[in-house]
Amino acid sequence: MRHAPVILPDLGTGPDVPIVVSYWFASRGEQVWEGERLVEILAGPATFDVPAPATGRLAEIHGREDDRVQPGSVLGVVAVSEEDGDEPAEGPDGGPGRPGARGGSP
Repeated sequence: MRHAPVILPDLGTGPDVPIVVSYWFASRGEQVWEGERLVEILAGPATFDVPAPATGRLAEIHGREDDRVQPGSVLGVVAVSEEDGDEPAEGPDGGPGRPGARGGSP
């Protein structure tokens, strides 16, 4: 099993703008799909979504809601099972496993 860190990218904000974890779209242990929005970040008046870096299970959450974080911070870890391949047989809606399979608005 390999681990894919969820890293906060550089959002292009200045050093005076606080960056805060707003909301996790998945809970620890839940299946996630590469590219789907995983965590919402607030940077001043703007919001950003950080996507899942790989398909697997959200194994760890380091940046909890309301935590202040910096670009480059590891917010969490996705555990990727080599046995399962890159895509699960079923997505959360019962359809094929793929990025963006979850309902809701983009």
